[in-house]
Amino acid sequence: MIVGVIDYGMGNLHSVSKALEHAGPDWDVRLIDSPDQLAACDRAVLPGVGAMGACVQGIKDAGFDTALQTFVQTKPMMGVCVGMQALFTRGDESGGVEGLDWVKGEINHFPTSIRQQGLKIPHMGWNQIEHHDHALFDGIAPGERFYFVHSFRSVDVGSPYVAATAIHGERFVAAIIQGNVFATQFHPEKSQHAGLTLYSNFLNWTP
Repeated sequence: MIVGVIDYGMGNLHSVSKALEHAGPDWDVRLIDSPDQLAACDRAVLPGVGAMGACVQGIKDAGFDTALQTFVQTKPMMGVCVGMQALFTRGDESGGVEGLDWVKGEINHFPTSIRQQGLKIPHMGWNQIEHHDHALFDGIAPGERFYFVHSFRSVDVGSPYVAATAIHGERFVAAIIQGNVFATQFHPEKSQHAGLTLYSNFLNWTP
């Protein structure tokens, strides 16, 4: 079984790959830098760091936007951090950017008013999540802590695709599930045992 980590020029490729190797020792973890290589994969992981607009552009320039849309018709994919944000319709970063529009919703900046609560932007560090009862969260207790690094978020917490939420001055979306697509705002590869459990659940997930 092969899991492909998408290399489009942005993302914690080494950290994600190493975490997947630990979580799925029987899996062949490969860096995928060409859409043609996706055909051999049974799972795909789309990492992302930096700006949402640059992330989306990198995915499109590498041809992964259409290739991944075909892939997720039959196989599971997982987005991580900005790799989740890129799936949304649009974001307000840099005056407004268009996302891939796989998930209907917006990614917006944390309001500066939360600083009055003594909170910082970006939201960086460990935070608890509250997740829905789903196989992807097997073995992960309600209120488990995961590692976040982000200044932008979705507050569409009532949407049917929302799988987990967290609070940083306000409740925001921490994970989504839609069809064969799973994605997290937090970084499982930086979240120690809980993150490895989540990656293992993803590798064993059969939507």
